[in-house]
Amino acid sequence: MIILGIHEGHDSSAAIIKDGQIIADVQEERFSRVKHSANTPIKSIEFCLKKAGISDINDIDAVSLSWSNTPKRLQALFGFENKESVKKKFAKSVAKTFFNIRTSNSKLKLPIYFPDYSSYNNKIINNDHHLVHAASAYFTQSDNDKQLIFTIDGAGDETCTAIWLAEKNRITLLKRYFKEASIGWAYSVVTEGLHWIHGDGEGKTMGLAPYGDFNKCKGVLDKYFPLFDKDILVKPSELGNAYSWSESGSNQFHFEEAKEVDKLVIKYGKENLAAEAQRKIEDVVMNLVEGWVKKTGIKKVCFAGGVMLNVKLNQRIWANRKKIGIEKQYVFPNPGDSGLAIGAALLEYYRHNEFEGSKLENLYLGPDYTNDEIKKVLDIRKLKYEFVDNPSKVAAKLLAENKIIAWFQGRMECGPRALGNRSIIMSPLHPDNKNTINSWVKFREGFRPFCPSLTYESKDIYLKDNRDEFFMITSFDVTDEKRDNIPAVVHVDGTVRPQMVRKKDNKRYWELINEFGKLTGESIILNTSFNVMGEPIINNPKEAIRCFFDSGIDSIFLGNYYIDKEKL
Repeated sequence: MIILGIHEGHDSSAAIIKDGQIIADVQEERFSRVKHSANTPIKSIEFCLKKAGISDINDIDAVSLSWSNTPKRLQALFGFENKESVKKKFAKSVAKTFFNIRTSNSKLKLPIYFPDYSSYNNKIINNDHHLVHAASAYFTQSDNDKQLIFTIDGAGDETCTAIWLAEKNRITLLKRYFKEASIGWAYSVVTEGLHWIHGDGEGKTMGLAPYGDFNKCKGVLDKYFPLFDKDILVKPSELGNAYSWSESGSNQFHFEEAKEVDKLVIKYGKENLAAEAQRKIEDVVMNLVEGWVKKTGIKKVCFAGGVMLNVKLNQRIWANRKKIGIEKQYVFPNPGDSGLAIGAALLEYYRHNEFEGSKLENLYLGPDYTNDEIKKVLDIRKLKYEFVDNPSKVAAKLLAENKIIAWFQGRMECGPRALGNRSIIMSPLHPDNKNTINSWVKFREGFRPFCPSLTYESKDIYLKDNRDEFFMITSFDVTDEKRDNIPAVVHVDGTVRPQMVRKKDNKRYWELINEFGKLTGESIILNTSFNVMGEPIINNPKEAIRCFFDSGIDSIFLGNYYIDKEKL
């Protein structure tokens, strides 16, 4: 059974599964180069079909969507009947966007180079947005026991927060809330009030929070956040209307309440407001989870939705698991809207098949490039390069010399985190390296932290009270013995957001970290996404080379090819 999952909207994406196995998953932003692209994921769909070896769309058993109603541009793409006006509107939009053609010709059709999926004669299935989030969290786990699922985001299909009961291949809604309990919108209102982009800058709010003191403004954000007493909503969010518009193919959002927060920022300071927002989101979600766990007696919980990208929130739930009464916490590693394509595909698959557990081992599900393809790109650019048999060993030596390395290997990761295939890496041993990467490479705010990648075997050496974490979705406290040894990756509050690397998941990256450990005594490196601020993670060798030369990176490894700026 072959199912194509599609999400069109904020962080558009596509994924494809064969007999329950995820073959490919990719965000449209990696092709369009517009961060959080909301465009119809045409390139993503094409990649997924190609990766699955499918040349005829009719070989797909079902196309599963992330919305209750099919977006108009997808209606045009699949040639829905009686939608001629939508086709015309879409065609005109394409002409205007890509070719600067403005026309009133009512006979303008979709360009012939557009993929023609209008002959597709199987099933297109609409799904509730939050149910798809729930499916992504439940159907990527290793067991099918009874669990509670919490889906928490801004909003989707008139739902902001929902609680589900899952067992075997059934997911049943227990409770849903709309804007009266939008935990995500509340946090984003603060983010916008801090002058960052709603739907993009929430990670900055989280990163700034440890620099502030919420006691200096405790309670000033209460009106925006819902309040739960156990499982009961006792005070709704006080939020007005959400406004949105499209900018360069990305959806932008605004709440008027952000202007109120702006005044609070002036009064109390950015750091303190960020700290209070972080306290509020943690308290609200903690109360919600604890209430439902105690009401149902279910001790296994899983999570999805954009709010669950907040790694400090995830850590607090884990640290308080005994108080909450849970035995297992699982956060889908791509919990935002870009993970909806996988969720939609899995949801439809397990409507027809038994779910016995299917652990998500890695997120290397995007495009990859052979050495021959990489060499061709390098030759065309007349670059001086070397072929190295063991890139891991060469790169580790350079890291030990405190060089900045760009690391381009294998299949691109899906989701928002770089996990060692599209990464910029550096030694974590020197405190100045954090500022160096922020200033010379990422061109972003100096307070923003960096994550470590470490060998799985060394996790207990570096991390307190840890559990397996392969996807940078939860933070942990650093052990007292190691905190001063790796200052470039330890946040001001003594935490890190780690990626534990197993040799079986990413042999070349594991070997790099292991070799660095042999040279320095520390089997851990600084890892950040291969991009600069405001751009998506790079996809192909061309983009990698451009980023390499447009930043302060010292050396780049693309497959087995190595370029050093000092040798050019």
